[in-house]
Amino acid sequence: MAVTSAEAYLDSLTEAQRRVIEPVRDVILHHLPEGYEECISRYGTLSYVVPHSRCPDGYHCNPEDPVPFAGISAKRKKMRLDLFCLYVDPAAKARFVEAWSATGKTLDMGASCVRFSKLEDVALEVLGETVGSIPVDAFLEKYEASVPKSAAKKRGRARPAVTTLG
Repeated sequence: MAVTSAEAYLDSLTEAQRRVIEPVRDVILHHLPEGYEECISRYGTLSYVVPHSRCPDGYHCNPEDPVPFAGISAKRKKMRLDLFCLYVDPAAKARFVEAWSATGKTLDMGASCVRFSKLEDVALEVLGETVGSIPVDAFLEKYEASVPKSAAKKRGRARPAVTTLG
């Protein structure tokens, strides 16, 4: 059965997964700046995106998809936060890692994916502060700067050349 809404996604989870995912979702929704939308991704997971109405070119890897900002998913025993907003902004990622580490909680993170097994593993306050600190315009600026030149040209928005001084 295809999941088509956030509630349907939550209903598809085991009770144990839902007890973890639902509070994480609540924190994201509470702090999510205006301009982003919650949706179900093509992979059937909760996603927070810049909608096509705001960014008509869509995601450079697949323009039919909106630009991803964050996502939450549950797979068997592990759950994950996909924080694409940190992937395109190394300084924001460094602040996130520092703030998470300051909580004393272990951070199991790849390039932009935080893996966890239980709610106690998640630094909810850090997640909320991070999500809330990235307005859609600032995110789109970082995202557009990260799009490879070849993809930017295909999308109709070639990135300006970067000039280094010195």
